Amino acid sequence: MVQRRPHRLSARLLAGTAGGVAVTGLAGAPAAADEPDPRTSLTPGWLDAGTAISNMEWLAHIDKPEGFFSPTNIGSISFATSDIAFGGHYAFLGNFNGFNIIDISDPTNPQIVTNVVCPGGQGDMSVYGNLLFMSVEETRGRLDCGTNPSTGVRFQGVRIFDVSDVTNPVQVAAVQTCRGSHTHSLVTDPDDPDHVYVYVSGTTSVRPASDMAGCNNNPANGVNPSRWRIEVIKVPLANPAAAAVVNEVRLFTDPETGRIDGLQNQPPTPQHPSGTAWSPSPVTDACHDITSYPALGLAVGACEGNGLLIDISDPANPVRLDAVSDPNFAYWHSATLSNDGTKVVFTDEWGGGTAARCRPTDQPQWGANAIYEIVNGKLEFRSYYKLPVPMTNQENCVAHNGSLLPVPGRDILVQAWYQGGISLMDFTDPSNPVEIGYFDRGPISATSLVLGGFWSAYWYNGHIYGSEIARGFDVFRLTPSEHLSEAEIAAAREVQLAEFNAQHQPKFTWAPSFAVARARFDQLVRTCDTTITGVRNGPLTVSGVTCLDGATVRGPVSVPAGASLLAINSSISGPVSAASAKAVHLYDTQVSGPVSLSGTIGSAALVGSTVRGPVSVTGTNTPGVELVVAANTINGALACTGNSPAPINLGVANEVKGPASGQCVNLG
Repeated sequence: MVQRRPHRLSARLLAGTAGGVAVTGLAGAPAAADEPDPRTSLTPGWLDAGTAISNMEWLAHIDKPEGFFSPTNIGSISFATSDIAFGGHYAFLGNFNGFNIIDISDPTNPQIVTNVVCPGGQGDMSVYGNLLFMSVEETRGRLDCGTNPSTGVRFQGVRIFDVSDVTNPVQVAAVQTCRGSHTHSLVTDPDDPDHVYVYVSGTTSVRPASDMAGCNNNPANGVNPSRWRIEVIKVPLANPAAAAVVNEVRLFTDPETGRIDGLQNQPPTPQHPSGTAWSPSPVTDACHDITSYPALGLAVGACEGNGLLIDISDPANPVRLDAVSDPNFAYWHSATLSNDGTKVVFTDEWGGGTAARCRPTDQPQWGANAIYEIVNGKLEFRSYYKLPVPMTNQENCVAHNGSLLPVPGRDILVQAWYQGGISLMDFTDPSNPVEIGYFDRGPISATSLVLGGFWSAYWYNGHIYGSEIARGFDVFRLTPSEHLSEAEIAAAREVQLAEFNAQHQPKFTWAPSFAVARARFDQLVRTCDTTITGVRNGPLTVSGVTCLDGATVRGPVSVPAGASLLAINSSISGPVSAASAKAVHLYDTQVSGPVSLSGTIGSAALVGSTVRGPVSVTGTNTPGVELVVAANTINGALACTGNSPAPINLGVANEVKGPASGQCVNLG
């Protein structure tokens, strides 16, 4: 049953010609005065718990269908909703008892298309083309998806379904492994379009040889032990039934001694820093999650007692580049790279996801994110981030699965925290991460801890989707705020993917657009050193980052080397000149005189403005950042030379009263 909740709509809408963004003043208005966080006083309930939301809009919810929950045990792990994968306009929602396929073509009204009962936990999902991959780790798993665990052929490993007909998924392969598959990661090779690889992270106990030949529980110095390794499955896309393990990789080997158990083999201290027993124990004999980033030839592994940086340029033979440990981490759980591949967010699943670990007494470095930078091929710690509001003893809460928001120029993670809800974390400055939005429900029970909360929260093609362990499936969209502007949200929506798997991270790219250009303006505005809103008499020499918002400057404006000028809805009675400026952006601004930009080194845009004089743009050097000259009225010549990249008008011509020449010859 689809349940709709009413929420306020944003009154500020994207507008303008040719997909442009409405110019409505400077972004980054001051926040309201501090108020008590509403997440601290939410009423409990299963499907009727109180909610709190900030800078997001809750669009839709689907309850778990019959067969995927126990009416007598709402928090049963055997029916827990788990991870999500996306392909086309479908979400593939994992569950310990199988999976659901949901049509999300209308995100405000998602519809369940297919339910597949296939017990075995943990139901980790990935999609590649018409293939759906599913992790199975429990001994109740059967090769034929049967529900009676006392009969049939046992199965633990990775199932592969053909979902070309989403109403009738067909299992086409099932690759057995010695420790099953707690999670898995797709890896693609740009030089091998005919295959996809699957890295298997098996964390359960080793199967006996009587169950699967070759499996053993030998110690690290024994014969080919089934621990301390990951399996690599190679899948021929033309014949997925031939999928098979092609390598068993020892990522934890000590390069000096050759020991295959060469990383953390015991907890760093007898007890967790909280004074309690370690839970789980941070001993590295497997990876819990590996996130591949094929575009960069890198992967990052969250491997129980260690965080790993991995070279996957040869997908069948991954190689560890670096490993780190942390005395505060109980269990390295998952990892996400920044879009440029320079930062990594690792999560610590202290308590295993079933315990209350966001209590007022729990320190911010426990059960948190740890943010690292990659410097010269090594992981360097920068900071911790934890949900900035305490939860109750009745709420299982700890850092869990998330993904990047494709906002150009920023690093933002949308992340699940079980019954801590969903949090948006900006880690653009890796030493100072901050929360910029959230959604939360009250605890399922007021008196006891019932397993629930968000397993995953992911961005996909303009919306945020959440898998809720006990309650089902939720859809959200971002709303503008002092933390995230309309243009930044619009630019993120312009990134459209054919499919998305959190552990097969894509590289986001942005086509030049008004939204992308304006997003950069909005981001620069947040760094303003000086903001002028009234009348200023006389010349203005910009220093630092100077912003004009509805201002009138009665005199010329000059922007010296390294300074930035950001003007919107303003009037300048005189020329504007910039030499080697860091940034110059003029939006909907009147300039009574010429505009001359020379040698700009960061970004530049002249949009929707009127210039009573010629415009000259020369020698700008802004690699990867488009130079926009669009929708202006220029009462004079427009000359552009030596700019890299060349200026563009985003499909909206300028009205030029004089000649247009050089790189701007076609922008009129």
